[in-house]
Amino acid sequence: MYDPMEAGNALAGLTPPAKEPQRQLYFVARLREIVARESQRLGRPLSACVVTFGCQMNARDSEKLSGILSEAGFELSEQENADFVIYNTCTVRDNANQKVYGRLGVLNGYKKKNPNMKIALCGCMTQEETVIAKLRESYPFVDLIFGTHNLYAFAENACRAYTEKGMVVDVWKETDKIVEDLPVLRKYPFKSGINIMFGCNNFCSYCIVPYVRGRERSRSPKEILREIEGLVADGVVEIMLLGQNVNSYGKNLEDGISFAELLREVEKIEGLKRIRFMTSHPKDLSDELIEVMKESKKICRHLHLPLQSGSDRILKAMNRRYTKEQYLALAEKIRREIPDVALTTDVIVGFPGETPEDVDETIDVIRKVQYDNAFTFIYSKRTGTPAAEMEQVPEKLVHEGFDRVLKCVQDTARMRVQRYQGQVMEALVEEINDGANAPAALSELGAKPEEVLLTGRLSNNTIVHFPGMADQVGTIVKVSLDECRGFYYLGRILED
Repeated sequence: MYDPMEAGNALAGLTPPAKEPQRQLYFVARLREIVARESQRLGRPLSACVVTFGCQMNARDSEKLSGILSEAGFELSEQENADFVIYNTCTVRDNANQKVYGRLGVLNGYKKKNPNMKIALCGCMTQEETVIAKLRESYPFVDLIFGTHNLYAFAENACRAYTEKGMVVDVWKETDKIVEDLPVLRKYPFKSGINIMFGCNNFCSYCIVPYVRGRERSRSPKEILREIEGLVADGVVEIMLLGQNVNSYGKNLEDGISFAELLREVEKIEGLKRIRFMTSHPKDLSDELIEVMKESKKICRHLHLPLQSGSDRILKAMNRRYTKEQYLALAEKIRREIPDVALTTDVIVGFPGETPEDVDETIDVIRKVQYDNAFTFIYSKRTGTPAAEMEQVPEKLVHEGFDRVLKCVQDTARMRVQRYQGQVMEALVEEINDGANAPAALSELGAKPEEVLLTGRLSNNTIVHFPGMADQVGTIVKVSLDECRGFYYLGRILED
């Protein structure tokens, strides 16, 4: 775990240590000195803002960036006119890139008013050479660009951004390093993501991730377990194991431990209440994993199993390496062995060459599996992937197919969620819901004057809102699911 004393002691050396993470601890301390000097010069604390685009892995990476910034003396803010702004980017779809470019224009306006402002970009988008070239040409006001492979060296590069002139670019094409044990500032004190592996070896023809995240690299099980034990000691009751394809975990390790075996070890950690994980690739989901989930008292009853398409022809073009029948057989086996599991999925509509008949095949799978929820996307052409060179589908056909798939997903998911009505389940209270509809919900639920509207998450990932006390956030409570409101519930806490 991160030790601030070690960071301070590192400064005693005349040169930065060569070994990691000691080298980065040295630069955390160096950055703290820079921040202190700048704060004194300006007569106020320096602020920093981390903006996250994309997946749960990016969210976890942002917690690391926030931890380093906080340890260096920045006051964290949600305002993008802060003294140091970092965009942690996603590049899975083109609109994610366009959103970042648009926001950079706004940051440029802020920087003109505050010339001392530092702007940094990191994440998947910055691993693309065309992006770097565009940033150099059109966004020269950006101070720092780094990638996914050397995120751990953020403090070192931040020091460079303050001491060197011009744009600092430090993007690696690949790495075999995994460096943890650096400061982390978690969004939630009671739950946390845990990186168990990085990269992907699947090379789905539409996906840019293997090119920007690199090949699969698994962390040592001992390091993972040690990190989780430390989190539990710090009050965490739920962890999510993260990887592009967690079912491939351990394949590059000498001891060859499987993901199912890792889950068995995680389950043994005393004080840990809930275990989640994502994402699972259908081709790698083993009978052993199904058995571990079936027997577990801690693994949540939710499995995200991306389908992408129900057409064998499209699945082959996507390089998914399973067929419609194989997927359906796997889903049937999971439902048979774990009847209370909630299955969710991803679906892409408009993949090159897709016809209305292919969309019919996808809808057939949705109806047969009966997903509890599905994330439906329109295919996004990503330069550098094989699918980008294929014949694209006319936009009109894409939107027609998307609308049909979305309607089917919503209809089937609504029916699945409704089946819990009247049951009593355990919910992890995640936050106080102070949205515009909260007062009406509290009134409808007959809340006491001192109660607030709480939002909890069931083991199966369903959301439920209920009255309770603010100090119940972070605890697991029994909730009566009184009324289904489409994809969430209104309920009430039941006393033990």
